[in-house]
Amino acid sequence: MKTKVASLALLLILIFPIMAKSQVKIQQTAGRDALGEFAPEFARLNDDILFGEVWSRNDLLSLRDRSIVTVVALMSQGLTDSSFKYHLESAKKNGVTRTEIAEILTHAAFYAGWPKAWAAFRMAKEVWTDGNADSVAAGSLEAYAQTIIFPVGNPNDAYAKYFIGQSYTAPVVTDGVPVVNVTFEPGCRNNWHVHKATKGGGQTLVCVGGRGYYQEWGKEPVELRPGDAINIPAGVKHWHGAAPDSWFSHLAIEVPGENNSTEWLEPVGDEVYSKLK
Repeated sequence: MKTKVASLALLLILIFPIMAKSQVKIQQTAGRDALGEFAPEFARLNDDILFGEVWSRNDLLSLRDRSIVTVVALMSQGLTDSSFKYHLESAKKNGVTRTEIAEILTHAAFYAGWPKAWAAFRMAKEVWTDGNADSVAAGSLEAYAQTIIFPVGNPNDAYAKYFIGQSYTAPVVTDGVPVVNVTFEPGCRNNWHVHKATKGGGQTLVCVGGRGYYQEWGKEPVELRPGDAINIPAGVKHWHGAAPDSWFSHLAIEVPGENNSTEWLEPVGDEVYSKLK
């Protein structure tokens, strides 16, 4: 039941076209705010064409990819002004992690120039620490959120009674096949439950961050890391959640079926969970 990268790649090929259709066109007003009266045509080109059309073509390149290209292009010109900082902040918002930006700038240094890389690193260090390294404790939600592509979202209050610990949800696709990113704090897990359907149904989980576990009733737990995928047929009693010492995120993809529903059962007791590492 546990598959690796090949299954994940196939799954993402199927769901990402749906995700692309749901992306909202970028709204930018910086040009008009700064130069609307002085250079209205330049402001229009900046807001409506550069951002409103080029940056919004997410079916060709993701926002994350466009951020990386832009950061490297600006660094190669030696530009470390407010626009460079804006694009670093956008890269962080679009899912580029602290480790990744360090590797990106290091790689680009050999082509753009060492002094330019030093200047870029000084500004990147400010952006990825939010100007205060002490404001984000190691292992905090804010720190973990910077390591995954998908958003963490909001506290999962609607289903809190079916979880031990805090979880968060962020809808990724709302049309077609629903896809939700679910994030668990360390030690958090949901209750035993069963996905029911009169035909088809079930759920697919794709790990996108951290480390967690999946377990079926009567079987040993299965460890999940980024790139792992689990298919859960309808009628199978199971639970899933974070490892005791790690945040964990997975995409929850509802398998189409007839009369889909979820039956929530008893919590996963300490006698089961305490055996995990």
